[in-house]
Amino acid sequence: MELLVKLIIAFVEFLGKLIAMELLILLLLAIIVLTSALRILNEYERGVIFRLGRLIGSKGPGLVLLIPFIDRMIKVSLRTVAMEVPSQDVITRDNVSIKVNAVVYFRVVDPERAINEVENYLFATSQIAQTTLRSVLGQSELDDILAEREKINRHLQEIIDSHTEPWGVKVTAVELKQIDLPVEMQRAMARQAEAERERRSKIISAEGEYQAAQRLAEAAQTIQQYPVALQLRFLQTLTEIASERNSTIVFPIPIDLLRPLLGRTDQLGR
Repeated sequence: MELLVKLIIAFVEFLGKLIAMELLILLLLAIIVLTSALRILNEYERGVIFRLGRLIGSKGPGLVLLIPFIDRMIKVSLRTVAMEVPSQDVITRDNVSIKVNAVVYFRVVDPERAINEVENYLFATSQIAQTTLRSVLGQSELDDILAEREKINRHLQEIIDSHTEPWGVKVTAVELKQIDLPVEMQRAMARQAEAERERRSKIISAEGEYQAAQRLAEAAQTIQQYPVALQLRFLQTLTEIASERNSTIVFPIPIDLLRPLLGRTDQLGR
C-alpha cells in the first residue's frame, strides 16, 4: 500500500514537471512569435511589406504588426542621402583631359517603388550619376565647366532626376566637387591670366592718360578764354612753393608781358 502511494506521488510530480516544461516552451514560443510579429519604425523610416511574396503596401512610422512567418518587411529610410561620385576621367569637347568628382543629394519619396522597381536604388543612383557626369562634361568645353558650374549642376540634376523618378527617388541637388587639370593646362592658364592682367593694366593706364589729356585740353581752352586764370595759377604755385620754406623761388614770367618790349626792340633795330 505504501509503495502504491509513493508511485502515485512520483507520477504526480512527474506530470507537474512535464506541464511546467510545456508551459515554459509555450512561453518561449510566444515570445519568439511576438518578436517576429512586432516591428518599431522611426519617424524617418517606412516598412515595405510583402505577404507570401506579394506587395501589400508600406507602413510606419511607429508600431507595425506582422503575421509571423508569412509577412516580410524591408525598411526604407526617407532621409536625404549625400552620395559622393568617384573621380571620373573626362575628355571635354575641346579635347582636354580632366578628372572630376561630384556629390549627389537625393532621398526616397516612394518606398514601394524604391524596393519593387529596382534591385538596389543606392547602387543604381550611383551608377547613373557617374555615367551622366561623364556624358554631360564630355559635351562641354573646359571654359564652360570652370565658369558655369551652376548651370552644369542644374543640368546634371535634371538628367539624373529624370532617370531616378520611376524608382521613387528624388534627386534634389548635384554639385561638382573638384576639377583636376593637367599640369600643362594649369601653366597655360596661368600664362593666359598673366597676359590678361597686363592687358587690363595697359588699358587702364591708357584710359588715365586719355582722360588727363582731355582735362588738359579743357584747361587750355579755359585759360585761352580767360588769361587772368593763368596769373591766378602762377600765384597759387608761388604760395605752394613758399609754404615749403625753399631758399630759391623760380618765378615764371608770361610771354605776354614781354611782347611790348620785344616789339620796341624790333622797331629800334629797323
